[in-house]
Amino acid sequence: QVQPVESGGGLVQAGDSLRLSCAVSGGTFSRLTIGWFRQAPGKEREFVATHSWSTNNTYYGDSVKGRFTISRDKAKNMVYLQMNNLKPEDTAVYYCSADPNVITIPRLVGSWGQGTQVTVSS
Repeated sequence: QVQPVESGGGLVQAGDSLRLSCAVSGGTFSRLTIGWFRQAPGKEREFVATHSWSTNNTYYGDSVKGRFTISRDKAKNMVYLQMNNLKPEDTAVYYCSADPNVITIPRLVGSWGQGTQVTVSS
């Protein structure tokens, strides 16, 4: 069973940077598309970024384009989300996802991590 595990969340100030990590166990990492989603209090879970194993393409949600970067370390079975110029509206629980294909709709995700809290103070 594929199991993503997130780490790296924390409390930062607006304008700061933070890097989240996602370790994936189970499955075949080289054939998994790893993505990031987030959910703020009272809001629906939304797509943040994803990296396709098959095309090596990356995709981003509109609200994070130009500020967040997703990357993959195949040797370590890790995926990272580098978040720069953080804003208070980035405050949310960030979840890592793992699926065979690119998925940007939360209800279609097959495997979720437990989430890591990111809080950005103004």
